[in-house]
Amino acid sequence: MLATYGDRSPADVAEGIDSLELAWLVHQLEQHYGVPLDLDDDALARMSTVSGTLEVLQELKVETGSR
Repeated sequence: MLATYGDRSPADVAEGIDSLELAWLVHQLEQHYGVPLDLDDDALARMSTVSGTLEVLQELKVETGSR
């Protein structure tokens, strides 16, 4: 999903996620799954990396598999 931001290949997605990418990703996830994500400040801070984002989404029970 992050690769589609900026029309990148998945290999071009860095581990670090900046605030603009994070806002875009949260919006995309909410649109994709049709539910708002209940993210507190701690969860958002942990989502500054791809691996941290996956951990948070797994805790929220959000499916993260490929489309």
